[in-house]
Amino acid sequence: MEHITRIGMDTSKQIFQLHGVNAVEEPVLRKKLRRKEMVRFFEELPPTEVAIEACGSSHHWARLLQSLGHEVKLIPPQFVKPYVKRNKNDAADAEALCEAVSRPTMRFVPAKTAEQQAALMLVGVRERLVRNRTQLSNAIRGYAAEFGVTASKGLCRIDQLLERIATDDTLPALARELFAIHGKEYRQLQAQLEKIEARLMAWHRANACSQRLAEIPGIGPIGASMLVMKTPAPETFRSGRHYAAWLGLTPKDHSTAGKSRLGGITRAGDEALRSVLVVGSTSVLHRVRQRGTGSPWLIDLLKRKPPKLAAVALANKNARIAWKLMVSGERYRTNPTPIANPNTGFSPPRRALQARSC
Repeated sequence: MEHITRIGMDTSKQIFQLHGVNAVEEPVLRKKLRRKEMVRFFEELPPTEVAIEACGSSHHWARLLQSLGHEVKLIPPQFVKPYVKRNKNDAADAEALCEAVSRPTMRFVPAKTAEQQAALMLVGVRERLVRNRTQLSNAIRGYAAEFGVTASKGLCRIDQLLERIATDDTLPALARELFAIHGKEYRQLQAQLEKIEARLMAWHRANACSQRLAEIPGIGPIGASMLVMKTPAPETFRSGRHYAAWLGLTPKDHSTAGKSRLGGITRAGDEALRSVLVVGSTSVLHRVRQRGTGSPWLIDLLKRKPPKLAAVALANKNARIAWKLMVSGERYRTNPTPIANPNTGFSPPRRALQARSC
């Protein structure tokens, strides 16, 4: 076989489509292989560059092929699509991957380790449990309202509501029995969630970067852990704005003919991570509006913009600060003392960052 310099591999559960080119960009490999055949093929192939579309299983294949001596590059799907020439099929996708990886300005996704994927699984399990608990609590409240039984807002009121229902003889026995089943399921979900959050907090305390990020107002331990786990490699972003854009917190750009047209935020990137940042910013705004004190920038923003828009703006700012802390190893400081210049007597503006080693 002629020497292959680059391969694009379209993956699936069992079928893998390969497209390879030689040193002069001529196609020399078009092959469809099953799972075991694909592994044997790369075991016998000399080290080469392999492009894979970033997906759920791509990090596993990247680790496997790297252990065989190949250089693996993961490409986001939206960056591969423009290179698909016409119809969408496995062969066209593999060819598009092979061409996309050759572009000098292409962006790649760092391959995650198994430990990183396990940590992300911890976050995913928590999200699912929170979602299930919310769904179940809403169902309990809805069924109770049908019998004229209501409770105040808050998850802490669910147990009280179930206790009232259990002792209410005016309700049918079947209804009380079904509410008891709901209550048992709710308590099981609550216990599982407490265990997962305890594991997550233990991970947070063991990670120095996560502890530093948690010091930013609006980013607690959960948000800091998610930032560290879900950010692929902070140094790959050119600036904090690029990081905020990756999170989907920057405006859509529809500019043309010299006219700038900016829309709402793009909502790109990880939805859960963006949601945590916005919710944390909302809590900060709530405290500022209640107390009337806070950052002058934030107070001035609230005078000019609606609260929801201000929350997104603060989330954008926090994302940029978090990127800076992750890249530089600095520590967030809320109220540093300005140091006056001995020559001019001028005190420089307060800085939010303090250089400190990890």
